[in-house]
Amino acid sequence: MQAFAQEAPEGSANPTTVDQAVDFDPSIALGKVEAWVVGVQQLLPNIVVALVVVSIFFLAGWLFDRLFNRWARRKSRDNLGEVLGAFIKWIIILFGILLGLTIIIPSLNPADLLAGLGIGSVAIGFAFKDILQNWLAGLLLLIRQPFQVGDQIVVNGYEGTVDWIETRATIITTYDRRRVIIPNADVYSNAVTVNTAHQKRRSQYDVGIGYGDDIETARAVILDALGRAEGVETEPKPEVLVWDLAASWVTLRVRWWTNSVRTDVVHAQAAALQEIKRALDGAGIDMPFETRVTLLHDQTETLDGRRGKQREGWPLQPDGRTPEPARLEKQSAEVNGKS
Repeated sequence: MQAFAQEAPEGSANPTTVDQAVDFDPSIALGKVEAWVVGVQQLLPNIVVALVVVSIFFLAGWLFDRLFNRWARRKSRDNLGEVLGAFIKWIIILFGILLGLTIIIPSLNPADLLAGLGIGSVAIGFAFKDILQNWLAGLLLLIRQPFQVGDQIVVNGYEGTVDWIETRATIITTYDRRRVIIPNADVYSNAVTVNTAHQKRRSQYDVGIGYGDDIETARAVILDALGRAEGVETEPKPEVLVWDLAASWVTLRVRWWTNSVRTDVVHAQAAALQEIKRALDGAGIDMPFETRVTLLHDQTETLDGRRGKQREGWPLQPDGRTPEPARLEKQSAEVNGKS
């Protein structure tokens, strides 16, 4: 033990003497370091075994990922193989790490560790709820496969080609070459239209012809025009149906089938409409625009208000005579009475 005394300078108002005692025993520090070294030496075999176990599990996870991806490629499920294979690989690696910790620290109870991880996973689940929800939705989309990469779909007002399904979102490219990233939860919980689910797709267009034109002639002309349109399938056969008696024309609904890919649908429709217009013009069949007739009268005819006799527009008399205004008819009666 060493004692140090410091005397206050002369002239100080309150002279004090401070005695400080410092105990320093190097043997204590050396003992702790020695205990650490001994502990490491005792745990060294366990650490080596734990590293070997973790390495084995890491290799097993990597091998499983490779094999699962190879199987998925053979089944044309590359997207599923990448997502699910990586997930199972990290589950295997995590299990190996937990097993390695129990080897290094024998007193560590795996059940307690898993319970702690369970409590932590609940907190993580609340913190990353949206991410986990999108991940699970993406996994279900890949397993159930309502659509595939390369399909053309419509979801949430967006239409395009599916490029890839990631763990968080589904990526599509619109027809004007823009990329749209839609969360998987929205894709899974909303209605999705898969335009390329089938090889062929039906299109339709309404064509109006004049009331004075023959319907059967117009139908034959349109069907013949569809046979010349590029991209229109011959089976199933196109059809022309009388669909509506509109105000100024007779509506014919024209239906035809094409390949379901968007570019084929658009180009086939353009070719079909061009051939239909050309054929109807060549056949002299009118395609009238909307016509409105406004009839003005003074509402003083003798049949005004008589149901069953008055008609919209000019009332029709049994003898074909157009009714005169009431004032003129009264004058005629007076003239006939005097005569």
